[in-house]
Amino acid sequence: MNKTKELTPLEWMIRTQVIDRGVDDAHVLEAMRRIPRDKFFPRGSSDLAYADQASSIGHGQTISQPYMVALMTHHLDLRPSQKVLEIGTGSGYQTAILSRLADQVYSVERVKPLLDAAFERLMEIGCRNVHLKFGDGTLGWPEQAPFDRILITAGAPELPRKLLLSQLKEGGKAVLPIGKKDEQMLVVVTRVGDELVSADVCACRFVKLIGEEGWEAEGGK
Repeated sequence: MNKTKELTPLEWMIRTQVIDRGVDDAHVLEAMRRIPRDKFFPRGSSDLAYADQASSIGHGQTISQPYMVALMTHHLDLRPSQKVLEIGTGSGYQTAILSRLADQVYSVERVKPLLDAAFERLMEIGCRNVHLKFGDGTLGWPEQAPFDRILITAGAPELPRKLLLSQLKEGGKAVLPIGKKDEQMLVVVTRVGDELVSADVCACRFVKLIGEEGWEAEGGK
């Protein structure tokens, strides 16, 4: 009866927000158990780490709610031998999860202070297979392409076809939100030759993807 009270906040989060909502991918759950989510929050706000919500990390950006991180990671369907591109490093939490599931993670962030803070956190917890880059994420990381998987953690107005066709491997998968600024659809995209086959997952809401194949920054570029 009182067994749930003995759970750590991290395990409680995983059980009630992830498993109870249908994400029971053992690899994803294990990765989430290995990453201390509270370390990816700004000083003074770590009490929000296990809350069932997206939270501000400053600079107009957010760290996604635990369920959305789990859901996107599950649909990415990563293998230990694969190379993944992440667009939008943010706090570095999603990056850390990917690092426990992939061989190499390449992550691009356009907000330098966030990138610097993410680097410190990732190094502190021993994520040595992560490579970070400052710049327009919608341009990807052409020097390291092609990628087996691409994860975009900000909402694009439409499918970034140029990026996906130039940097995603044949048969590779991308997971990203696309749509209006106030609501998007999370989609899984598979590259089949020169075609991008898209499947809807669920409605969602992310911050805007800024860049050449995204939204224009406030006040222009």
